[in-house]
Amino acid sequence: MALVEINFDGIVGPSHNYSGLSLGNLAATANAGNIAFPREAALQGVGKMRHNLGLGLVQGVLPPHRRPNRDWLAALGTTAEAAESLRPAAFSASAMWAANAATVSPAPDTADARCHLTVANLRTMAHRSHEWPETLAQLRLAFADEAHFAVHEPVPATFGDEGAANHMRLCAGHDAPGVEVFVYGVSGGPFPARQHLEASRAIARLNRLDPARTLFVQQSGEAIAAGAFHNDVVAVANAHVLFTHEQAFADKAGFYGELKRLLPETEIVEVPASVVSLADAVKSYLFNAQLVSLPDGGMALILPGEAKETPAVWSWLEAMAAGNGPIRRLCLVDVRQSMANGGGPACLRLRVVADPATVDPRFLVDEEKLDRIAAMITAWWPERIAPADLADPELWGRIAAARSALLSALDLGELA
Repeated sequence: MALVEINFDGIVGPSHNYSGLSLGNLAATANAGNIAFPREAALQGVGKMRHNLGLGLVQGVLPPHRRPNRDWLAALGTTAEAAESLRPAAFSASAMWAANAATVSPAPDTADARCHLTVANLRTMAHRSHEWPETLAQLRLAFADEAHFAVHEPVPATFGDEGAANHMRLCAGHDAPGVEVFVYGVSGGPFPARQHLEASRAIARLNRLDPARTLFVQQSGEAIAAGAFHNDVVAVANAHVLFTHEQAFADKAGFYGELKRLLPETEIVEVPASVVSLADAVKSYLFNAQLVSLPDGGMALILPGEAKETPAVWSWLEAMAAGNGPIRRLCLVDVRQSMANGGGPACLRLRVVADPATVDPRFLVDEEKLDRIAAMITAWWPERIAPADLADPELWGRIAAARSALLSALDLGELA
């Protein structure tokens, strides 16, 4: 079985809007009330996937959820027509950020040699707390081969879990046993810590990981207070490389020491706070890049265009890429609509190490399928949405029709 990393990108949904629902996400709150452009946002996401296919990477998709979520509103005793205060949360397109869909432990790390996926409960934020049932349905369909996958329901909402955005895996190669790192929060000034230690411990048990090769690491309060609401805003790992901000972790020396003890070949690429501040790291989403292994060797950082527009960040990146380190290639992609709502290139994808032949092929894409997806988006997605438009029943019908057309094009009618 050939194990490779597959990036499953969330297709930006037709209800994409800027309602500023995510406390601690500085971009989302700063852009609250602005006009969003769902069609442009979704096509930007397709463009990123095309770029990654061009690099020789394996690419998958996860379709948007039904919006408004009438089941969630009904459980709260109301409807989309009546629930003015809850309406923005019921319409949120935040499931597009697939990095929060689940925590994934590849087969080489698990006791039963299957890839385990534990769906995130996302209970800290109301607009995301109702995503998990549809996410579970999608993942159980995409990874239905029980000889190779186990897909778990979320841990109880007693403890907040926000998925792979707070999880890293380091290894000699994707098909080799790895060290899995769960990053949790405790406090962050005025902002809530979204990943709880007990949730991380529960996921490690559910995913049947070896405790001797599993680390639980505290995110620094400074990072959370600066707007790093998830670990992937200040750190990202791939294979044997950890790319991180100097202030990402509460006890970086202890973490680095344990990591190198378990995986001696680990290379740590640390960006000094004296060169790139936490504020610049968050603004540019320097670390919310996709750090990927290229088929011809070496690693690339797939960065948002905003990284180049932040002088301190781009200057450091160019010097790093020109050196003798493991990251030699910088790739820029345009995901501005997602960025304005607080999600960069890494937020948009869930990484799954697996044999593509074991995945439901309807969730895998090539250029031809991306053409089909782009055609559906161009034909069906609303051009623009202001938060006030969410009260318009005509828009509700258009959003539902757009999703239905996409699912039909992907032959995924069972998700309708």
